[in-house]
Amino acid sequence: MSPIRRRSSRRRIALAATGMAACLALTATACNGDDDSGDSALPSEEATPDENRELQDLIDNLPFEFDLDAWLEGGWEDWDQDTWLREVGDFVNPIIEGLWDADRMGDAEDPDQSIDDGQIDEDANAPDADDPMDDRGITDMEPMPVEAEQVPTPYTENGAPIGKVFFDSPEGPMVCSGTVVKDPRRPGQSNLVATAGHCVHAGVGGGWYRNLSFVPAYNNEGLPAEEAENDANADSVYPYGIYWANYVSTTQYWIDNGTTTGGEGAHGDFAVMQVEPEDGSGRSLEETVGSAVDINFEAPAVSGLGNVTLYGFPAADPYDGVLMYRCTDTPGRLSIDPTMPVLYWAGCTMTGGSSGGPWLRQGEGGEAELVSVNSIGPLESTWLAGPRLDTEARDVYEHVSSQGG
Repeated sequence: MSPIRRRSSRRRIALAATGMAACLALTATACNGDDDSGDSALPSEEATPDENRELQDLIDNLPFEFDLDAWLEGGWEDWDQDTWLREVGDFVNPIIEGLWDADRMGDAEDPDQSIDDGQIDEDANAPDADDPMDDRGITDMEPMPVEAEQVPTPYTENGAPIGKVFFDSPEGPMVCSGTVVKDPRRPGQSNLVATAGHCVHAGVGGGWYRNLSFVPAYNNEGLPAEEAENDANADSVYPYGIYWANYVSTTQYWIDNGTTTGGEGAHGDFAVMQVEPEDGSGRSLEETVGSAVDINFEAPAVSGLGNVTLYGFPAADPYDGVLMYRCTDTPGRLSIDPTMPVLYWAGCTMTGGSSGGPWLRQGEGGEAELVSVNSIGPLESTWLAGPRLDTEARDVYEHVSSQGG
C-alpha cells in the first residue's frame, strides 16, 4: 500500500458531532503548524471568542481524545473494537481542509468485497415472481460477463451526480463510488449521497470510517493516472469541489452482519451520507452539480426490472480508479440470506472501487432512478450484486434526510 504523505499546511477544522436527535456542526479556523510540530487541533486566534469556546467544548465532549495529527494519519494504532464508534448516531467526522488533495486521492485503494462462487447455490428452474416477497431464497443462474465500457467525458455532462467516496480505514485510505440522490425535505437542494454500507462502516468487526468525503464527477476530463494525481490539475480532478459527510447512516443489518468477504451483510449493504462543501460555500450539492437521482424503494420484482446500468470507478486490476465505467444488463436473483429480499445480480467486469456506485433504470416518468448500489462480486470480476432497497433502506434514507438544517 502506498504511504500516506504528511503535508505542512494551515487547515480549517470543522468538527461535526452527530447524535440520533441532534446534529451539532461548528466551524472555526485551527492551525496545527508544521506537520512535525506535534500540535493538536486547538482553538484559533482567527476565530471569535464564542467560536473558540464552542469548538473547545465540542472537542472536550467527544467520546475519545481528539488529536489532529493522529487523525490525519487515520489514528487507528491504539483503536480496538471496544473503542470504535459503531452505532447509528455515533458518527463524528471533522472537516480537514486540504486533506483529500489529488495526490492522496490517488493513494486510496479499493475495499475488497469478494465472494467465492462456490458459496452460491444456483437454481436454474426457479420460477419468476411478480411480488418481490416471493423471490426470497431464490438464486438464478450466474449471469454472463458484461464488459464494462468507459463513460464519455466530461463527466459533468455524462455523469455529474456520480463520483467517488473517500475514507480512511485501519488499512489506510480507501475509495468507493457514490451518487447524489434527491432529498424529499429539500427539493432541488439535496446534500444526500447514496453509497454502499461497507464504504462507511466496517460492519460486525468494527465501526464508522473516518474522513468520509465525496467528490462528484471525479477526474472530469478523464486524465491518465499520473496527471489525475497531480494537484496542479485539481480543477479537473474535483471540478465541483470536495464534500465532507456531516451525518451518515447505514442499515442495522449491515452493522450486525457485514463482513469484508463472503457476502455476509450484502442484503443490507446500503448507506446514505449527508454532506457539506469543504470550502464552506453553503451551496447545496444538487445545485452545484445540477442534478440528483430519485431512489425507488418499491422497484418491481426482478422479472419486471428490465435493463439496469451499473456505474462506478473501478480501482482494482485491470483498472486504475481514475475513469468512470458502466455496464448494462438485465439482472437476475441472488440469495445469500433467504430471510432477506434477494440481491440483484448482473453481469459486469468492474472491480473494487466501483462499490457503492448506482444501479440506474428508467423510471415510469422516463427519468433515471436508483434501484441498488454495487455491493459484492467474485474474485474473477465477472458480475456484481447489489441489495434490493426496501423498508430498512428507506428508513436509512429518511433518517439521514431528517438530520438536515
